[in-house]
Amino acid sequence: MKTFKRIVKKLREEKKSIATMESCTGGAVANAITNIEGASDVYSYSAITYSNSFKIKMGVSKEIIDTYTVYSKETAREMAHAITTFSGAELGVGITGKLNRIDKNNPYGEDNVVFVAIYDKTKDKYWERQVQAKEGSRKKNKEFVIQEIIEILEENVL
Repeated sequence: MKTFKRIVKKLREEKKSIATMESCTGGAVANAITNIEGASDVYSYSAITYSNSFKIKMGVSKEIIDTYTVYSKETAREMAHAITTFSGAELGVGITGKLNRIDKNNPYGEDNVVFVAIYDKTKDKYWERQVQAKEGSRKKNKEFVIQEIIEILEENVL
């Protein structure tokens, strides 16, 4: 299983930082990053925004959520961008989706689909991925999403 070790090392070398706004992963990405020695040099901020109202308070456009739903690539992009603005980090990770549950407050969107967006403020560029959660437990699905995020970062940042 891959870790954020190479990514943290590269960000430290380049004096760049990363921040996350997570919904369905509930801080699992933040935890995976901060498990790496030296992460405090590159990890700016983490927000867990389960509710739409807190996504909006953190800078996600209500119009984007209303137009595309909270479970969309557009919302993940807004989350990634908003967290870079809020934290001042060069890289922002936005994650939204459903993992093994039906959301009574947001009864739309496909079950077990997670949208990941990574925003590079320096390049003004996004990398996105739609992840089909396929493991039996929420914990295993979170680990699967983390592996996808590491893969995106390794392909585009390293």
